[in-house]
Formats: sequence, structure tokens, C-alpha cells
Amino acid sequence: MPPTRKGAATRQRIVEGAAREIREEGVFALRLEDVMARTSTSKSQLFHYFPGGKDELLLAVARFEAARVLEDQQPELGALTSRQAWWRWRDKVLARYRAQGVSCPLHVALSQLGTAAGTGAGAGRTVAAELLAQWQRRLAAGIRHLRDEGTLDPGLDAEREAAALLAGVQGGVLILLTTGSADHLEAALDCGLARLGLARPAP
Repeated sequence: MPPTRKGAATRQRIVEGAAREIREEGVFALRLEDVMARTSTSKSQLFHYFPGGKDELLLAVARFEAARVLEDQQPELGALTSRQAWWRWRDKVLARYRAQGVSCPLHVALSQLGTAAGTGAGAGRTVAAELLAQWQRRLAAGIRHLRDEGTLDPGLDAEREAAALLAGVQGGVLILLTTGSADHLEAALDCGLARLGLARPAP
């Protein structure tokens, strides 16, 4: 049976509490007792919603953090209908990852799932694939909009261009996580928009 509204709220509180715990203490320090204390839930409640224990909770946290990646780009990501909108999105993405620095909760949760027994690694890959697919669809929608209205080259393959732009962003994020520098991410965004023919609008 689907959870009640109260049950769904309790489950979400546990997920968000675990996410905050990971952000503050790190995934290797994550203990279910600490999550219970932070969220004022009992052991029976936690295992009611996450019968698989810590691995199942980590998967839920990974899904929560994946959703936040897209939410943090809104409303710009959902409204890429002008040259100005694309550059506002670019600025927002760059600011988000600069503020995040080398600590990426989603990357941490997915990495830990990769070491989990059973379906952990496969589940983690599914979360990552779902996130990237949604992200690419929204970028492609923006490219198609500008292409179809005549702003961009009518011969552009929206899906392929969106895939290339997303690959550049993800590569820049990976380098940021490794080095602490956002320079490569900035270059990937700027070169990606230039390739589309979206020069930065004059102030």
C-alpha cells in the first residue's frame, strides 16, 4: 500500500536528515543511530521505511541529492528559451559548483553505493543515469526551442549537442572535485555555448 501523507513525510524527514548527516560528518561516519537522533525517529520507524537498512537509505539519499542537482538549476534549466536564459543558466551552474567545492554529496552517496553488496552498484548507476537523462532532455528542449524559432543553426542535432554540453559540464565537475578549481567547468560551459552560437549578450 502507498504510504500515508504522514508516513511519506516521516520517510522524507529521515532521508533529508541522513543527507545532512553525510554533508556534515561524511558518509563513512554515517550511523543509523545518528540519523534517528537527528530526525527524532525510532529504529522501528527507520526500518519500516528502509527495511534494507543503511544501503537502502543511502540509495534514497542518492535519489534525493540527484533531484537537488536539477532543482538547484531551476527555474533557468526549465526555461532555456533565449540567449539571456542560457547565460543565466550557465552562471547559476558555475556558482552552484563553485560554492559546493570538492564536497559533492551525490558523488559521495553514489561512490558508497558502488561498494555495497547486492544491487548497490547497479542501483547507483541507475540513479546517475536517470539524472543525466533528465538533464540532457532539458538542455535538448532548450536547444530545439531556439533552433526552431531560427536563433540557432537549423541543422543542429539538439540531442547530440545537449549530450556534448552535458559531457563537458560533467567533466568540468569531475576536475573540480579532484583539484578544487572550477576553471575547467567554466571553460566547458563557455565553449559549449559558443559552439551552439550563443555568445554572451551585451550587458
